[in-house]
Amino acid sequence: MHIDSITTITSPELDWQQDALCAQTGADFFFPEPGSSVREAKRICGMCPIRSACLEYALDNDERFGVWGGLSEKERLELRRTSR
Repeated sequence: MHIDSITTITSPELDWQQDALCAQTGADFFFPEPGSSVREAKRICGMCPIRSACLEYALDNDERFGVWGGLSEKERLELRRTSR
């Protein structure tokens, strides 16, 4: 059996990721080394048209690492605590 192409399985609820600016810039800004600045990631998120969908996804799925929807891990944790 010869496979000419690889098929990527995508989930309809993640289609918004295709339009995300982070998908065009790479993950380095959004998953920095501990203690590194997240300023550049937040700047990119601030211009992103799907920022709210990204943040909602991160909160719904308890993403613990990286910048999602313009918020760092600590900021998302604080948001979860204050919204209870």
